[in-house]
Amino acid sequence: MTEKTRVAVLYGGRSGEHEVSLRSAASVIRHLDRGRFEVIPVSIDKAGRWQRHDLRRITQTGDESLAIPPESPEVRLARGSDGRAAVVALDGTPARAEIDVVFPVLHGPLCEDGTLQGLLELTETAYVGSGVMASAVGMDKDVTKRLAGLAGIPIAPYRAFTRRAWDRGEVSPDDIAAALTLPVFVKPCNMGSSVGIQKVKDWADLTAALADAFQYDVKVLVEQGIDAREIEVAVLGGDPPFVSVASELNPQPHHDFYSYAAKYIDPDGASVDLPADIAPEQMEHVRALALRAFEALECSGMARVDFFLDRRSGDFFLNEVNTLPGFTSISMYPKMMEASGVPYPELLTRLVDLALERHRTRRGLKREFGG
Repeated sequence: MTEKTRVAVLYGGRSGEHEVSLRSAASVIRHLDRGRFEVIPVSIDKAGRWQRHDLRRITQTGDESLAIPPESPEVRLARGSDGRAAVVALDGTPARAEIDVVFPVLHGPLCEDGTLQGLLELTETAYVGSGVMASAVGMDKDVTKRLAGLAGIPIAPYRAFTRRAWDRGEVSPDDIAAALTLPVFVKPCNMGSSVGIQKVKDWADLTAALADAFQYDVKVLVEQGIDAREIEVAVLGGDPPFVSVASELNPQPHHDFYSYAAKYIDPDGASVDLPADIAPEQMEHVRALALRAFEALECSGMARVDFFLDRRSGDFFLNEVNTLPGFTSISMYPKMMEASGVPYPELLTRLVDLALERHRTRRGLKREFGG
């Protein structure tokens, strides 16, 4: 009998998207192929504690959102004796779990921004998703747009600046008003799930919107509002990468845009057209742009690439690239893949296989010069 691959599903995290992660991880655990994989749930709570949990206990009360039982043993990540990674109890007990691959189901800063990926690289642990650089770049909306612009991918006009620059008066409301026209969107540069985003329709409201955004990040961007449709594309790594059909998100009229509330709180916050109701040539164009963005940021594993489609000009503008997109029951990444012929369980299997393949390739690289 073939030994099962041991997958540590890592969830929770210290970002503002902690609760979203609990839902995403519940879905991932529910759909992982038990014939191939042994699941080891590991959480990071809001204080940064790593804990290993009993799978049956955290899933027995329902699968919509995982729990983090406070009495579960605290653990650390270590290199195993056979070269695999392991989670080791901090209380000195001999209990340890060897793992083959980590499936990070975390969103936001300190989760998908390269920090966690750096830790996994240091311990030579195989993990699902992009590496350190692509994760960090994808999390920073400003840097993403800079690289996209260099790759010839259209982006909307915007201004990005730090809280220090704003506090020192190096950037003023008049500067922003001279460069952009209302409405504008104020966004923390390193946050996802629309956390901290506000639509500003009056320049008098700009300062308050910036103060709110600066609660979540030290750098924000103010982006030109476009009368646009919201189009998303899912990309799955491989040789060559697989690009899904595009979908369109339609926020309900009582939501000004696709906000956190529209995504996760209001069950009727938005409707979805899957595939998007766009012309065939537009579908091919946006899929090609998504692949170009995936490659420009040197992503691997997966990414959801979001675009604005200008209603007037018909032009696409890159919004952002999500290197660890949501995996909840209503998340668009798995839905787009399923609509493109890759069911959820198969998608997870392919992601784990890609992670193991990438790990083998990297371990084969020389680490010392000469000899």
